[in-house]
Amino acid sequence: MGVRFRYLILAVFCLFLTGAAIAQDQSPTEQAPEQPPVEQVPVDKSAPAPTDNRKAPPRSDNLGPDESSSKQTRIDVSPPSDDKKHPGASIEDDTGVNEFTPYNPMKAMKDIEIGDFYFKVKQNYPAAVSRYREALENKPHDAEATFKLAEALNKTGDIEGAVENYQAYLKILPDGPYAKKAKEELGKLKAGKSTAKAEPK
Repeated sequence: MGVRFRYLILAVFCLFLTGAAIAQDQSPTEQAPEQPPVEQVPVDKSAPAPTDNRKAPPRSDNLGPDESSSKQTRIDVSPPSDDKKHPGASIEDDTGVNEFTPYNPMKAMKDIEIGDFYFKVKQNYPAAVSRYREALENKPHDAEATFKLAEALNKTGDIEGAVENYQAYLKILPDGPYAKKAKEELGKLKAGKSTAKAEPK
């Protein structure tokens, strides 16, 4: 064997011995940190064994599993009997459920704008009626929407609806910007004249 090979083996052996000596000199705490001791909770041996209560968990109010505790604390939230007299209080459907419509004047303005488009540009009066009614759902008693609904109803030939809405407008704004026109149209409708287009036969 060559001299270099012998020196190489000797160097590896020295390194091995040095590493073993260093490992023996280190204390156990330097090699690996100790884990903290596990705390043990004392067990009360006198307590009864736990029961399987998944089907009927115990109740603090001493009621049966099929009985609701809310019956004891029920609050009457039904509306007063004369609540329907309050305008715009609620809309009741066939199921008896009260549905409240949110007050949204910005949406009402947009509905009036679209209704005006249908009324003036498209001359689609039923679509205009629909939009003005939607505006009144979002902002009840809006004078502009009420007057414009009357105008659109007058164009469709719904004289009763037109008269009702012209009168409603005059109640809201007796001296408003459309008051003169509303009074004129009311006079014409009461005299039996409607601005509705004659239906083609």
